[in-house]
Amino acid sequence: MSVKKTGLGQGVGLLFANEEDEKYFECDIEKIIPNKHQPRRYFAEEGLDELTQSITEHGVIQPLIVTTQPDGSYQLIAGERRLRASQRAGLKKVPVVIRTVDNDDTLLELALIENIQRKDLNVIEEAEAYNKLIEKFNYTQEQAAQRVGKKRSTITNILRLLQLPPYIKNDLEQGSLTEGHARVLLRIVDNPSELQELRNQIIQKNLSVRQTEKSIRKTTGTGKASITAKQEAHLAEIPQSYCTTLTNKLTNVLQSKVVISQSGSRGKIEIDYYSLDDLERVIDLIISRQTAV
Repeated sequence: MSVKKTGLGQGVGLLFANEEDEKYFECDIEKIIPNKHQPRRYFAEEGLDELTQSITEHGVIQPLIVTTQPDGSYQLIAGERRLRASQRAGLKKVPVVIRTVDNDDTLLELALIENIQRKDLNVIEEAEAYNKLIEKFNYTQEQAAQRVGKKRSTITNILRLLQLPPYIKNDLEQGSLTEGHARVLLRIVDNPSELQELRNQIIQKNLSVRQTEKSIRKTTGTGKASITAKQEAHLAEIPQSYCTTLTNKLTNVLQSKVVISQSGSRGKIEIDYYSLDDLERVIDLIISRQTAV
């Protein structure tokens, strides 16, 4: 199947097929079951109410994407908000497009990409979706970025939010804190007591991101310059899950033990060899791959 490239990235091609590969019809709503790989956990009541009202007045304009199940039901690939709102509106049928999905891995990737590209996730759900793409499919950050049509730096920055403690992640999911607040709080993630105190101030006093930055400067004395070398190094490091993925990829290619040690934005790669012949084998592998590129 030839997929036209769009600004949404290569992954968007997974969501659409040639007409002969699709089947559109009005499906009984009770036959549709939620996607077990749905990356979205939080659905704002206000947003659902607005969508329910819109569907009540105008119907479901954009079809849900589903895949058939052996028992005659249809598993949702994309469109859970529309499904929930349609149920609230009391609809008996909704428009769907059937897509053929080979396995659970494809279903998972479709769900992740569709939600990310439609901006249906809060920032923590988005970070966890990127992390799943990287870990489950052994993607690099660059490959994940290509699949969802975003810059690699965007994915790197969002993944760093997973370093925050659970209570702040929950604040982000609930909307009590913004992504901007979270990025400021990352500067003091190694100081749990100060982190919690500042988080409480943000919520209690409804501090803006700029006010939060000023509060950090007052607490530490010199603002950005007050960030310790240890904190700077920690923020610059790539996420451990991604580091593990890279280690595994190198190990599989070189068939030797590989260790990646990080120190901020710098680091080193150690490759074990067990004899002179083995050393030559490893070097030949590296040189041959470099030449191939």
